[in-house]
Amino acid sequence: MSSLNKCLAIALVLSAATTLAQARDLTVVGFGGATQEAFDKAYFKPFAAQSGKPVVQDTYGGGLAKQKAMVESRNPTWDLVQMDQNEMELACEQGLLEDLDHKQLKNAPEVNPEAFSTCGVGAFVWSEVMTYDPKKFGADGPKSWADFWNVKKWPGKRGLRKQARMTLEIALMADGVVPTDVYKVLATKQGQDRAFAKLDEIKPYIQWWETGAQPLEWLAAGNVAVTAAYNGRIAIANQQGSNFPLIWQQQLYSMDYWTIIKNTPNKDQSYKLLDYILSSKAQAEFAHAIPYGIVNTKASAALDAKTVDALPNAPANMKDALLLDTPFWVNYEEDLMNRFTRWVAQ
Repeated sequence: MSSLNKCLAIALVLSAATTLAQARDLTVVGFGGATQEAFDKAYFKPFAAQSGKPVVQDTYGGGLAKQKAMVESRNPTWDLVQMDQNEMELACEQGLLEDLDHKQLKNAPEVNPEAFSTCGVGAFVWSEVMTYDPKKFGADGPKSWADFWNVKKWPGKRGLRKQARMTLEIALMADGVVPTDVYKVLATKQGQDRAFAKLDEIKPYIQWWETGAQPLEWLAAGNVAVTAAYNGRIAIANQQGSNFPLIWQQQLYSMDYWTIIKNTPNKDQSYKLLDYILSSKAQAEFAHAIPYGIVNTKASAALDAKTVDALPNAPANMKDALLLDTPFWVNYEEDLMNRFTRWVAQ
């Protein structure tokens, strides 16, 4: 084969590969469960019906391994991806995500400016709160993280997420640290020791959960008496017949983000879906489907009082709330998670 023919053959292969990549359906990725069901209802199905193009869904448990492999191999199979804030910031620094182009989002002016980051825009505001089994304690259940530790007055197993982030903050607040001082204390060796010492007090009672569905399943089955859980999961369980209280005092809250994988061939379509997601109508539909805070200010202002009261970022629910400090965890997570893993195994 001549050099010219070889070049033509290579060009044809590359062209076919590019055409195949561009022909791939738009793939959106989330953490699954009730939240992704709400995404599907409010965003993905209506967008697919409007655009006439399918939206393929996938799920993952967080982390950057898949995104990194896709970008390094130059073969992205994901397009629009839900990420928590600290992983989004790390992925952005590592060049795994597209810089967000506001010009591609006609609904951007309606979005709270604080929801924008270099490589993402807020998907929703979520929180981790405390709840308990009302069949065990009635209306006189625990009302604070300090009460969470009181296994004499409120006996039974305690559910906590199996990770340092959020768990160490809860331990310090249970030990009397006010939310505004939590990260100042946790940044010190003495504060870290204090958090682990507090966890030592109830270690035999802790049942560690790793997915958002587990604590509510355990609570319904009577396997735990009191647990930390995501507010949206509690609300969905209550819609399905449970009666678990949401204890907003000292809630831990943060924002998840929508991101676009670097060099995806579906970048234009990703922006179209993202713009639909940010529209006031779609945002209101999402808030009604699951009570997580939305970022479109026009939609927020139009929500009914009952829906607003169930959102983490409702003014009444923000008293004594703790905003998760992403820069803190970017700096400290590796060391604290290593210590936490060793502590759990002891």
